[in-house]
Amino acid sequence: MSVALGTTRPLPVRTTPVRDPGNLIAGLPRTAPYAWVRHGEGLVGWGEAARADVPPGPGRFAWAREWLANVFAGARVDDEVGSPGSGPVAFGTFTFDENAPGSTLVVPQAVLARRDGRAWLTTIGDPPLETFTPLIDPGRISYGDGSLSAPQWEHVVASAARRIREGELEKVVLARDLLATAEHPIDVRLLLLRLARRYPECYAFSVAGLVGATPELLIRRTGQEIESLVLAGTTPRGTGPADDLARGRALLASAKDRHEHECAIASVRQTLAPLCSALRTPDEPELLVLPNVQHLASHVTGRLADGASVLDVVAAMHPTAAVGGTPTATAIEVIRELEGMDRAGYAGPVGWIDAHGDGEWGIALRSAIVEGRRARLFAGGGIMGDSDPSAELAEAQAKFRVMQYALEG
Repeated sequence: MSVALGTTRPLPVRTTPVRDPGNLIAGLPRTAPYAWVRHGEGLVGWGEAARADVPPGPGRFAWAREWLANVFAGARVDDEVGSPGSGPVAFGTFTFDENAPGSTLVVPQAVLARRDGRAWLTTIGDPPLETFTPLIDPGRISYGDGSLSAPQWEHVVASAARRIREGELEKVVLARDLLATAEHPIDVRLLLLRLARRYPECYAFSVAGLVGATPELLIRRTGQEIESLVLAGTTPRGTGPADDLARGRALLASAKDRHEHECAIASVRQTLAPLCSALRTPDEPELLVLPNVQHLASHVTGRLADGASVLDVVAAMHPTAAVGGTPTATAIEVIRELEGMDRAGYAGPVGWIDAHGDGEWGIALRSAIVEGRRARLFAGGGIMGDSDPSAELAEAQAKFRVMQYALEG
């Protein structure tokens, strides 16, 4: 299903400066909120001016680009701000597997943005008057196994590690799911508020039922400048400062995790180099310390050579080695064979794009699909030849805690 802005007549799009709203998430209406917020800055939206269910298949990003071009062309824009994220904006989520349905693009009727000391509101047509309703606590949360139990998933990890040792591939990223049922309907706004407060370094997002807080920036485009944050290699936080420091040092010294990280960096470098006139990758990773885990992290920056939009770069980069594996094609086949589940939007691209091709897209990690009283949580990790199944299970459980905290508070 798709609806374009200009199907009957060009709809007016107006962007005007507004007073700083403070907390972007706090004023969202309950119905279908859209969000991309980090350190209190970003964009939130509500209502639907246009929506597309993107057909699955290898041409899905090309289809999405064409649909967006038609949508944005059918708008009469009055933009007093002229900044990335002003004018009409589309929020999007793409499934991890190109053959899986569920990729969605939405142009909200209203978008409130806050960045670099400025704030603005974009409206399309006459958006409905939305009133704030009190947040609803989901109450008691119960959990159940997803597609595989913990012992079954450990067996899958052991099988993958054996195939890596036998030389079939170098690395594969395996995920598992956990089912949560709440006493009351789950209020996405409450999840977003908790995530933004607890994990300010991450991007708290909500698009078409997919909600989470990802630490991994797939790509940011501002004009011709691009930036990516590559994460690969993880350890849980310690029991205290000394243990925390020791775990961080061990992670930096871990041959397994450093190799996993280098696979991810090489994947990004190989993908971005043809698109860029300049590309800079660091020689050594640094530690990204989050409330639940520590990651090896590398900031990649560059300049686009041909004016590609942010979605063009997303299409070229997904899936990265950080969420798929190395070599990519073999890793995807192993994932399809071993995981025993549909990842849906988990580990797929999620973010926003404006009419100028600027935008920010992350990898949908630390996330859940929310529907009514139920949520399906996802977590995973990179598997190497020497991976220990019990350690990989512990890492996945540590990553589940992000969404468990959002649900339980």
